[in-house]
Amino acid sequence: MTRSLLFAAVTMAAIPFLAAPVAAEEPAAAAVKTGLVVGQQAPDFKIKDSSGKLIDLAELSAEGPVLVRLTCGCSGCDKELGYFQALHEAYKDKGLTSVAVFKEPDAKVETYVKEKKLNMLYAVDTDGKSWDVFQTKTMPTNFLIEKGGKIRRIAAGCDPSGLIAQSLAKEAAKLVGEPKAEAK
Repeated sequence: MTRSLLFAAVTMAAIPFLAAPVAAEEPAAAAVKTGLVVGQQAPDFKIKDSSGKLIDLAELSAEGPVLVRLTCGCSGCDKELGYFQALHEAYKDKGLTSVAVFKEPDAKVETYVKEKKLNMLYAVDTDGKSWDVFQTKTMPTNFLIEKGGKIRRIAAGCDPSGLIAQSLAKEAAKLVGEPKAEAK
């Protein structure tokens, strides 16, 4: 085989690998393991925060878009937290409400929240009933809900590189009518 043919063969074989990181920037909706679908009305979801105040998804989504993050304090979710806090900060004054629901013991979450200076609404659901309501077993799973309560985006899985948060930030920007902010 000549050098030019060998070079062409190696180059063609490498193209799918070179394109893979670009494709990963937009997580595939088809890969999401949930009974809910984009465009569907969000489920009736209510949970109490650590102070006993009721967080009611219907009330929140009547005011503006809501990002519900079903999560835990594992190392992957911990690495993602900064991205989601940045997303929250970028759009909270534009009407986005972020809610994190942790599947960890109350005392652990309270320590974690203080340590990480969590700046969004949060609740604890050690029994995992929130995962049942949102029809998912994947942790974390994020539901971006538009004003009025329709599910706009579902993103499941852990991505410590921030690509999922960036993708959600892009959709959140559209919902609040702002340029996309970097969720770093």
